[in-house]
Amino acid sequence: MDLALDAAPTTAPVATPFPRSVALQGTTNFRDLGGYTGADGRTVRWRHLFRSDHLAGLSQTDLQALQELNVGRAVDFRGVEERVAQGYDWPFLTQHALTIEPTVVQRAFAMIHQGHRLTPADTVGLMQDTYRGFVIDNAERFATLFRMLLESDRPLVFHCTAGKDRTGWAAALILLALGVSREVVHDDYLLTNQLYRRPPELAARAAQTVPQEILDVLWRVQMPFLDSAFALAEERYGTMDRYLAEALGVGAAERAQLARMYLEG
Repeated sequence: MDLALDAAPTTAPVATPFPRSVALQGTTNFRDLGGYTGADGRTVRWRHLFRSDHLAGLSQTDLQALQELNVGRAVDFRGVEERVAQGYDWPFLTQHALTIEPTVVQRAFAMIHQGHRLTPADTVGLMQDTYRGFVIDNAERFATLFRMLLESDRPLVFHCTAGKDRTGWAAALILLALGVSREVVHDDYLLTNQLYRRPPELAARAAQTVPQEILDVLWRVQMPFLDSAFALAEERYGTMDRYLAEALGVGAAERAQLARMYLEG
């Protein structure tokens, strides 16, 4: 199994009218899904679809920036305890909790604390279990996200805690539904490894009990994670198109509507 952590995006960079990464003081992984080439060669509209790590630490300057971007909706995939520990309530931002508990990662930490010795390969397997859980067990959460996207094209941000796993799968589904190539979806997914910075206090606390080689797997992304989700969806449904249609309710008509709403031209 390939355990490389720093695979670089394969697509050459292109000039864009906006920076993909939105610099905010309270997040490190807030970015725009605009500019990618989708169906019929049309590009994803800038400044409509954003993905991020959690939003609890936003400063007043950050909040002003989000208001200037017209971001008025936030989809929060975090579990209940995550939201309690790092909650937020920004007046202009309507929150929608689509709860996906981080059960596999919690299990990994519990096993370590109980004295079990996890290897990096074991941890990759646990992360793949997490992603396979997104495909079937949590399909309704992602279906709800698509229903929200179809209801309005008001700028929206979706996030979890680090903006890498639950958020990464959501971003992959949205981009695929808009006709973006699998290769570009991979590239967007791997950008997390360049952008996300775990909070120093969290890193210091975790390092006291969890080996760094395990943290490097848990706090980064690897293609085997995402590919395990694609593999299960295609095993169960045959193709990603059928998975989108049958599991998430995003068939040809819905994809055409998404294209009208979120692709240029």
